[in-house]
Amino acid sequence: MSSRSLSAMKPFETNENDLESGKLDKDKDKATRSNRVLKMHNQALLSGLAYCVSSCSMILINKFVLSSYDFNAGISLMLYQNLISVIIVSILSFLGVIQTEPLTWRLVKVWLPVNVIFVGMLITSMFSLKYINVAMVTVLKNVTNVITALGEMYLFSKHHDSRVWAALFLMIISAISGGITDLSFHAIGYAWQLANCFLTASYSLTLRRVMDTAKQVTKSGNLNEFSMVLLNNVLSLPLGFLLIVVFNEVDYLSRTPLLRLPTFWLVITLSGVLGLAISFTSMWFLHQTGATTYSLVGSLNKIPLSVAGIVLFKVPTSLENSASIFFGLLAGVFFARAKMRERSQI
Repeated sequence: MSSRSLSAMKPFETNENDLESGKLDKDKDKATRSNRVLKMHNQALLSGLAYCVSSCSMILINKFVLSSYDFNAGISLMLYQNLISVIIVSILSFLGVIQTEPLTWRLVKVWLPVNVIFVGMLITSMFSLKYINVAMVTVLKNVTNVITALGEMYLFSKHHDSRVWAALFLMIISAISGGITDLSFHAIGYAWQLANCFLTASYSLTLRRVMDTAKQVTKSGNLNEFSMVLLNNVLSLPLGFLLIVVFNEVDYLSRTPLLRLPTFWLVITLSGVLGLAISFTSMWFLHQTGATTYSLVGSLNKIPLSVAGIVLFKVPTSLENSASIFFGLLAGVFFARAKMRERSQI
């Protein structure tokens, strides 16, 4: 009887052990999943923070160099920043940390028109930032969205819904009211910024057409973000040197005492590193989240940037101008949300 009872007990013991091991496996899976979700959440948070800090810092440091240091060679600053980017990307590519496409003559010929617009976009951004405060530059950049939307409609027959057009209308109103109430209004700065809006929109629209052709002439049949960064910055160097001569910045560089200050070199080198960091962190953030979150955070990021620009550079402002800036920033957020809804309906 005792042997029978023991043998009868064994299946129950086995079942209990199986249940316990099953519970342990489920608990392990649950813990693994929760750890994975927590890790993804932390990665998204960290990448978003890195993207926001690098993009804000880049604009604020450029403003500091051009206004506080009163550096009157914006093209030279752009050239140095691009050179820093080329050196860093080339080193990372050589070490195998990142993959870049080899620069062939066929690829250069295809990409050259885009690069000319890219250089113009960077230079006009430098010139406008020297004369206009950061908050107003941020609001005026919204005009780029209006030009891009019109370009998409005429070039690609893309139609936007009423929410998008309402947001674009609010952007135009905020830009006009901001300019009228701007206590530090500078006509030359506004002209440069308007040119920058047209060039930025042109770059975005042209890039869409050239990308497909460029991919066809690469060895891998693809063109990643790192290759685009390297391509744009390498091609900008000879054009930058030419523009330095045309705008006679060589004479200014030979006379300015700023180039003898180690701190000045440290600041402009940091600005070059941050310029490249924006490309890397935006890719990282986009990979961790998605286009929707990336777009919304990019719009929201303009709010602390504008506040920081006003406070750090002691910009004289009025209640009307502050309201216009805030209105323009909200219009940017509204535009991002409208674009999200439009994408979700496609």
